[in-house]
Amino acid sequence: MMAGKWQAGNLPPELTSLIGRRGELDQIRRACRRSRLVTLTGVGGVGKSRLALRVAAALRPEFGGGAWLVELSPLDDGTLVPHAIAEALRLTDQTTRPMTEVLAEHLAGREVLLVLDTCEHLVADCATTVETLLAAVPGLRVLATSRRPLEVPGELVYVVEPLPVPDATGAGSRDAVALLAERAAEALPGFEVDERNEAAVVRLCRRLEGLPLAIELAAARLRDYPVEHLADRLDDRFAALDDEAPGTGQGGADPPWHRALRTAVGWSHELCEPAERLLWARLSVFAGDFGAEAVREVCADERLPEQDIGLLLDALADESILTWMPTGAGERYRMLDTLREYGAGWLRDLGEQERFRRRHRDHFRAMAARGAAGWLGPGQMSWYDRMVGEHDNLRAALETSLAAQDGPAAVELAGTLAFFWYGCGYAKEGRHYLAQALDLHCPPGPALVQALWADGLLAATQGDAAGAEARAAWCAAVAGADDPYARQCVKALRSAAGVIRGDLLQTMAESEEAHLTRWSGEELTIAGLLALLCRAHALTVDGVIDEAIAVLDDLRALCDQRSELSMRSHGDLLRGQAELCRGRLGAAVVYAQAALRVKRRLHDSFGIGLTVDLLALAAGAAGRAQRAARLLGLAQRIWSTHGQAQANVPAWVEARRECERQARDTLGDNAYHVAFRTGYDSDIDAGIAYALEPEGEGLPNGGPVL
Repeated sequence: MMAGKWQAGNLPPELTSLIGRRGELDQIRRACRRSRLVTLTGVGGVGKSRLALRVAAALRPEFGGGAWLVELSPLDDGTLVPHAIAEALRLTDQTTRPMTEVLAEHLAGREVLLVLDTCEHLVADCATTVETLLAAVPGLRVLATSRRPLEVPGELVYVVEPLPVPDATGAGSRDAVALLAERAAEALPGFEVDERNEAAVVRLCRRLEGLPLAIELAAARLRDYPVEHLADRLDDRFAALDDEAPGTGQGGADPPWHRALRTAVGWSHELCEPAERLLWARLSVFAGDFGAEAVREVCADERLPEQDIGLLLDALADESILTWMPTGAGERYRMLDTLREYGAGWLRDLGEQERFRRRHRDHFRAMAARGAAGWLGPGQMSWYDRMVGEHDNLRAALETSLAAQDGPAAVELAGTLAFFWYGCGYAKEGRHYLAQALDLHCPPGPALVQALWADGLLAATQGDAAGAEARAAWCAAVAGADDPYARQCVKALRSAAGVIRGDLLQTMAESEEAHLTRWSGEELTIAGLLALLCRAHALTVDGVIDEAIAVLDDLRALCDQRSELSMRSHGDLLRGQAELCRGRLGAAVVYAQAALRVKRRLHDSFGIGLTVDLLALAAGAAGRAQRAARLLGLAQRIWSTHGQAQANVPAWVEARRECERQARDTLGDNAYHVAFRTGYDSDIDAGIAYALEPEGEGLPNGGPVL
């Protein structure tokens, strides 16, 4: 595959200026051009991530496939490193193939720069992944940040040093002083370095060894204390280093920069109020960013009253312990890894780490249950945004249960998240966690049934008919004879397996009960809707179009009663296929475009690929071969980010092949290739906008207004 101009990357904008570092930036850029793997090492807080992002931004024009940031700090399970890379690349693969293999195929033929940020806690897994990808993808280069080298052959290690500081007389490079002056002016407008405070500023920067994080923590305190007072307190702090507080380790054996970092963080901790220190420790159980409401539920108790949490969060943000992240969904916060580690040490020494990890897990388990209950309803899009935003914390909650070998809790959470794994595009990761949970002991009951259904559903999504049927058999074995939900799940999985295998008889037989009970008044479930979708597919493939449309009309009505969109969009896709089969091209386009709008909102690459394929088929059937070829190219681009074209469903695979053949025969090889590449190389969003251009009214039997 050739690099497409649509890929620019995902590098975040810089929110603050970078002081100094010009020489280091030049050296790292040259290193990246000389070596395919460059690792920036150095103590926490020295600025490795910031340097890596600035270098990546400068090098991005040299990489046709873009420069992509992969944040690894929230990840505890090293086997998910390839998943984190895929997520950063917006690669949604739902096949059973190893993710590293999928990544290599996706990146093949492209020139891409990956920035792997914060590798030190996952060094072995990062090294394995990087070595495999570099061997498989000649155009790939990796810029990593880690406190330890990855030790991969060919790795070039660049040690990032603190900012230079003046000597005791104030002479020499003043980058550290410039950083303190700029950050202090942000915290205390009007602050500047002059002859009255210069000696204290220089003394402070020298004591902090020019370490950027330490300097920024000091600058945040200048709204409360004069710089002379801070310098004096820091001198006292260094003198008492060997008697450091809990959670910080022994000071005497550390290199100077480690001592400076520990001293600065411990000193900032010491300046916090007792309640601020306690909240800092408890916040260490969160992964990635987190919301204020979650903090209230997880961290509040008689020692930290809920009504005080908001003010304490504001105080920690003012002191640069937290980064404030206002969003449309409310206030969120993030903590640097170095500060989280310090807080975790305190929480551990207080004997409260396990307690608050369990509270964190239980909070997100309750959120998952509310999301599952609300998914098939009017709040579906809100739940999508919310759950994707909490992805790191959901992983952390699962890891807590798995690390404790708590089978019932792990099975319950992993199974409850079926709607998230399936509806939000994380099938492969969901199966990863479900496999671990199901390996632990969990007694028969609703939680086990739900987990087995979830794993079978994801297996079907991956085109794994055998996996779906195996989970169906296990589910049938552990469920009670009078469990209607388990029976519904079993039949839906067997129906989906029939679709994958092209066994229409099995699909029809297993979906019969869902069809007969669709208006029974029972609770709407993904399993019941899936069985109806499978039945409509089988009827369409068998040529019984009117019956297929009747089933899809019922499904649409069931979804509309609850303002559900995701499963309805699957139904619209199948309705478009049915309309195409009976020659109503305009209706096929209208239904396909309706489905595509929802699938784009849900970032459903599988559904997007199928709808663009369907639009290509409609264009081909209408004699618009050039449009068909361009849409086929776009669909192929999308399938390359999904991993399993058409889920290997025989009818879908054959329909696309026939469309390709007809378009090529009509246009000729050269014109077909040009149109195909236009779609393939286009920006994905621009390509989808092209696919959504109104055209149904100009085709035979234009469809209804949806």
